[in-house]
Amino acid sequence: MKLEILSFNGKLFKSHTVTSVTAMTTSWEITVLDHHIPLITSLKPSVLRVVHFDENNMSKEEDFAIWWGILEVAHSSVKILIDMLVTVSDLNLDIAEKARISALETMEKYKDSKDRVDMEKFVEAEDQLLKSIAQLKLGNLK
Repeated sequence: MKLEILSFNGKLFKSHTVTSVTAMTTSWEITVLDHHIPLITSLKPSVLRVVHFDENNMSKEEDFAIWWGILEVAHSSVKILIDMLVTVSDLNLDIAEKARISALETMEKYKDSKDRVDMEKFVEAEDQLLKSIAQLKLGNLK
């Protein structure tokens, strides 16, 4: 099966020897295998797992932290367009943990505020929380 992942942060992953792709959709976790029925679904922040054969014909698992995206399956081909794609080698757990703590503090500040809530800042904090949690989950796998 062929896989192509494109992300807005410039990361790219391609392989023509993929045996499975496991991703968290907005409804449930799915695993796409060769000859999967055609599908278009949205992905939520999580860890994406790809199993493929490397250049030595050895089975290899690769995990990525992802943010929101779209997955399309058609004709034994999977295409993923994603907002964020972080590999294990790119991962910085200290930065991810600090971002998680900062996001939680910002959200808590607005949660009990008697003042008008700045929804833009709250949503930004929530997005940062989801990004950092996906990266921390990836860190727990390595």
